[in-house]
Amino acid sequence: MKVAAIQMNSGADVGRNLELAAQLLGDAALDGCALAVLPENFALMPERGRDKSLHAERPGEGPIQDFLRETAVQHGMWIIGGSMPLESPEPERVYGACIVVDHRGDTRAIYRKIHLFPPLGEVEHMAPGGEMPTFDLPWGRTALAICYDLRFPEQWRRYLDAGAQLILIPAEWPLRRVEHWRLLLRARAVENQFFVAACNRAGTDADGEFGGHSAVIDPWDRVVVEGGSEPGLFFATLDLGEVTRVRHLFPFLNDRRPELYS
Repeated sequence: MKVAAIQMNSGADVGRNLELAAQLLGDAALDGCALAVLPENFALMPERGRDKSLHAERPGEGPIQDFLRETAVQHGMWIIGGSMPLESPEPERVYGACIVVDHRGDTRAIYRKIHLFPPLGEVEHMAPGGEMPTFDLPWGRTALAICYDLRFPEQWRRYLDAGAQLILIPAEWPLRRVEHWRLLLRARAVENQFFVAACNRAGTDADGEFGGHSAVIDPWDRVVVEGGSEPGLFFATLDLGEVTRVRHLFPFLNDRRPELYS
């Protein structure tokens, strides 16, 4: 499987953001990618968090989801829709949702971010999700996380127990803490012996400067590919069979004592 991380910068203009995403996804398709990951808030990064509610969509409806479906069909490629605002039961708050669209344009999974980041006001303008789904790509069992979720290893252990071989994580991680990002991506991969494919935003806005360094880490803690701090496209070819091989050669996960951890 060849995967692309679409390391882009987004603003408050949805149309412009989608035009940029369309160009980069087209480039990824020309390079033979079967799967592309967009960053958190790829379609909309408003100047004020509460403005996300103005663009919130219902599942299966709206221009951002239409874009994902149409682009996936156009290129015959799976697209991980970073995150976008979806309606929640609370009128003034939205979910930050990552939508997985397959090569036929069908929505295969929706993950609503469960850990909200207080310093950016997410707890005021967003509703936390309550589910951690796993789903099957043609290449193996996969799960999703978004940005701040990276700091909570309990979530990633749950994905391990659900059989995940690959975790996809869109993010909007700041440059000033980018070394935390790089360290935690490697930690989550090696402690669970699965692949981690991460796509971070790059660029600046009123909230500060974002760190880029999108990366793919393998189960041995090897960095398959890593970007820099500028926008760009980054590619990696994955063999998810490596997960089985690593767990067979170094089966430390068999020595867990879950009855003592609760």
